[in-house]
Amino acid sequence: MAKGIRHPEGTARLIGSGGLAGAISVLGFTALHQLLINPIWFALPAMLVAGAICGLCLAWSYSLVVPTFAVRTWLQYNLVYLVMFVALGLTSMAAFEPVTSIAALLQTNEPPRALIGRALPVTGLFTLATAALLSLVYRPGWRGAGGLLVTAAVLVVVLGLNISILGLVEVPHAALGVLAEVLALLVVLGGTYSCVVMLINRSRFAREGSA
Repeated sequence: MAKGIRHPEGTARLIGSGGLAGAISVLGFTALHQLLINPIWFALPAMLVAGAICGLCLAWSYSLVVPTFAVRTWLQYNLVYLVMFVALGLTSMAAFEPVTSIAALLQTNEPPRALIGRALPVTGLFTLATAALLSLVYRPGWRGAGGLLVTAAVLVVVLGLNISILGLVEVPHAALGVLAEVLALLVVLGGTYSCVVMLINRSRFAREGSA
């Protein structure tokens, strides 16, 4: 891809729609979380803010690394970050040995801060490696590379810290369904976000994608 890519118009609309879509996707995520796992409506205000920030970062960095808005490149870009979360979980399981269990974590009813801190060096290196790999793929220049790093870091901090500790938690076969539910939630979250952004910017995607 060419360096120094800029969109003369529509970029602000895309980024703004990314923030709105992030908040909307959080609503769907929260409703599905109640159906599959447990209610988390008490955390909705903070989650709406977090979702909006993640959505802004995704749309902003996308505008920095692609030459034109297109459905294909937009979906591919979002899929990259879903794959990132799966890779983070696999990296954690490869790097760590279990030191606790899901049952023990549920009994504490508190965020696993100690485990997150223990996994933090690997999480940080993984985030840097992800941003570096995406920079090699998209070749966006320094500004775009910075956008990729910021986006990867924000998504990992907001959505990926619990995934980063998977290798530290013993997961019995009976709990594999929980992991499948977590993956399903991420797919719904990312899918809703991607579709809402495309819906809001449908004329722009259609015009530039056909150019």
